[in-house]
Amino acid sequence: MGTLNPELLSEELSNALSEAAVIMRGLRQRVLTPEHLLLAFLDTDSYVAHKLLARFAEERGFDLGDLTRDVESQARTRRAANVDFDFVAQDGARVPLGNEMLEVLDEGVTIARARDEIWTGTEDVLAAMCQSGMSTAGLLQKRSITPTAMSSLLSDTVLARQSTTRDLVALAREGGLRPVYYRQDLLRDLLNLLNLARDRHVILVGPPGVGKRSLAQSLALLIAEGKGPQGVKSVIEIAEPALLADPERAVRAGQRKASGGVLFLPNLHRFFGGVLQAEFPKAQDEVQGAFLDDRAAVVGTTTDADYQARLAVNTTLVEHSHVLKVPEPSHEETVEILRVHKPHAEADYEIAISDEALGVAATLAKRYLSGVMLPASALQLLHRACALLRMAGQPHLAFRSPAVPDAQLDAEDVTLAASLMTGLPVAKLGADERGRYAHMVEHLHQRIIGQDEAVLAVSRAVKTARVGLKDPRRPIGSFFFLGPTGVGKTELAKALAEFLFGDEEATVALDMSEYQQEHTVNRLIGAPPGYVGYESGGQLTDAVRDKPYTVVLFDEVEKAHPRVLDILLQVMEEGRLTDGQGRTASFSEAVIIMTSNLGSEYLTEPVLTEAVREQVMRLVKTTFRPEFLNRLDEIILFHPLSQEQLRLILGLMLKKEIKLLAARGVSLQVSEEACTWMLAQNDHPEWGARPLRRIIRRYLREPLADHLLEADPVPGAEVMVDAGEQGLTFEAS
Repeated sequence: MGTLNPELLSEELSNALSEAAVIMRGLRQRVLTPEHLLLAFLDTDSYVAHKLLARFAEERGFDLGDLTRDVESQARTRRAANVDFDFVAQDGARVPLGNEMLEVLDEGVTIARARDEIWTGTEDVLAAMCQSGMSTAGLLQKRSITPTAMSSLLSDTVLARQSTTRDLVALAREGGLRPVYYRQDLLRDLLNLLNLARDRHVILVGPPGVGKRSLAQSLALLIAEGKGPQGVKSVIEIAEPALLADPERAVRAGQRKASGGVLFLPNLHRFFGGVLQAEFPKAQDEVQGAFLDDRAAVVGTTTDADYQARLAVNTTLVEHSHVLKVPEPSHEETVEILRVHKPHAEADYEIAISDEALGVAATLAKRYLSGVMLPASALQLLHRACALLRMAGQPHLAFRSPAVPDAQLDAEDVTLAASLMTGLPVAKLGADERGRYAHMVEHLHQRIIGQDEAVLAVSRAVKTARVGLKDPRRPIGSFFFLGPTGVGKTELAKALAEFLFGDEEATVALDMSEYQQEHTVNRLIGAPPGYVGYESGGQLTDAVRDKPYTVVLFDEVEKAHPRVLDILLQVMEEGRLTDGQGRTASFSEAVIIMTSNLGSEYLTEPVLTEAVREQVMRLVKTTFRPEFLNRLDEIILFHPLSQEQLRLILGLMLKKEIKLLAARGVSLQVSEEACTWMLAQNDHPEWGARPLRRIIRRYLREPLADHLLEADPVPGAEVMVDAGEQGLTFEAS
C-alpha cells in the first residue's frame, strides 16, 4: 500500500485530513472519503475552504447547517472501495484513503498546479469536490457550487490566501498589516517610478535594517487607502517556504498573481549569481523575465555590495529597472518610526512606553549598536527593554525592585537594556559623565606608574572628543605610542579601555608583524567577492562591527605592509571601513592605538631631553608617510622606568596576589625587604616591568603554593613574606 506524499499538501490541508480522520472514526468507519473531509471543512471556520462555503451560503441563500446534515447523512451510507493508499495523520496513525478520496486529492493537486501553487490547499480540494463524477458533487452543485463558480471565487485572493504568496494590500484592508511610518520623500520617489508607462521596475538599495521592506509595506497601505499609483491594485510577496520548495514555480505564481500590481521580491540578489553563486539559480530566468514584462512592476530589495556584485553585471536588470537608494533614517525620523510602533509594543508587552524612552532608544542604538542600522537597531533595543520590564513584574525574575503593577517604560529601562546588549556598564551609558572625565588622569594613574606625559596627552585628546570638539565620524582618538618594551604602552591601552568602556578586555589587539605581506590586507577587511575566504569576513572589520565601543591596538605597527597602513589611514580619516562583503564597520566609538619600539635606542633615560625627542621624531618621519602622521591626534613617547617606579609597579602586581589569596581566606603581607630582594632579581632592567611578572611567579607564587599546601593554614590566617639570606621566607600565623 502506498502512502500519500505530505509535501504536496499545505499545512492547512494536512490538518483538515487529520480532522477528517477523527470524524471518520466517530462515524465508526475505517476508510476516509471526500464526505469526511468536507465535514472537516464545514466544522472549522479558519479554513479557506470554510470561508468559501460561507461566501456561497451568503450569496446563494442556503444554510451551512443544512449542508452539514446532508453531508453527514451521505457519509453514513457511503462505502469506500479499492483502498490502495493511506495517509499519516497528526497522531501518527495510518488512515486508509478510498479511491474517491484519492481522486479528489489528485484533482486538487492539478487545480493547484494550474495556478502555479506549490502546495495543494483546502480551497483546491473543495474545487475538486464540486466537479462532476465526484461523490460530493451532487451535494454542492445542488447549492450552485459549480466548478465555474469555484474558479471565479478562487481568483479572490482575500479568501484564497495560499502559503505560496500573500497580497500585502489585501492584508492591509483586513487589518493584518501593521501601520508603518511613511518616509515621504522615498515614498514619493517610489510612486513616481511606478507611474512610468514602461520599465516601472524598482530596486531598493540600502544597508540591512534601514527600512526597505517597510517602504514596500507603506506602498501597500497607500494602495489599500486608494492613494496608490494608478492601475496598481496589489503588492504580491512570495512566501519563503515556497521559494525553498520550488523557486521556479513560486516565482511564476507570484508573477501571475501580481499582474496589474507589484511583485515584491526581498533580497533580489538571491536569484542572481554574478561572481557569487545564486541561492535560487533555477528561478533566475523567471525573475529576469519579470523585468521584461510590464504587466507587473517588480520591486526588489538588495544591499549596495550585493547590487554591485550580482545585479549590476546583469544588463537586463540594469536596462529595465531604476535604483532607489534607501538611506539610514535620521534620529528624528527614527523617533517617529518608534512612535508608530509604540502602540503595538505596548499591546504586545502590556506596558506603557514614555516618549522619553523613544528618544533614548534612538540615541543609544545609533551610538552603541552601530553594527545594525537605524531604525532596526532602535527597534531591537526598544523590544529588549519592553521584555525586561515585563519580566520585572514576575517575582522570580525581578530586575527592578519593587515591580511596578502598571509598568511604564522609561529612559532608565532603555539604558539598562542597552547595557545588557552591549556589555557596557549602566553608568557608562548615562548622560552625565563630566565628573568621571574631570578625574580621568587620576583614574588612569591608578594603573599607570610614571609616564605622566603619556597619560596627560591621552586624557586631553579623549576629553576633547567627548565634549564634541572633533569630527563625529572619526575615532575618539588616534595615538601612536613609542618607547622600549615593558614601560606601559599596552597597559595604558587596557587602562583606557577600562575607563571608557568599563572593561579592560574591551580591546581588539592585532600584531602587525603578522601583516608584513600585501595579501594580508584581506585578513583585516575580508577577501573580495569570488576569492577564497570571502564568507569569513575580516578580523578587524568583524571585531569592530560586533564590538564598536573598543580600543583597537595595533602592535609593532612599523612592521606592517604599506597597504595595511593605507587601511589605518582610512580608519583615522573617515572613521569607517567597508569589508569584502560591502558591510561597513564604524570606528567612531573606538580608540585607535598604535605601538612601536622605533627609536628605543635613543630612549634610555627616565627623563627625555629635547635632543632625544628630535632624534626619535626624525626617525619616525623617515619611516612613515606625512599623510599618515598628520592623521594622528598624538605621538606619545614613553620613557624607561626608574627603580622607584619599578618598585611601585611591583606593589601594584603584589596587590593582585594579595587579592587572590584574600578570596581564599588568607591574608598576605609582603615586607619592603622582600620587595627589594625581588627587584634585585631583575637581570634585564632594559625590559622594563615585563620581568616582574616572571619574578613574582617564580619566587613568590610557586613557593607560596608549596608553603600553603604544607602548612594548611586555617581561614583567617596570615602569611608574612620576608627576605633572608637564601631568598624569600614564608611564615604563617
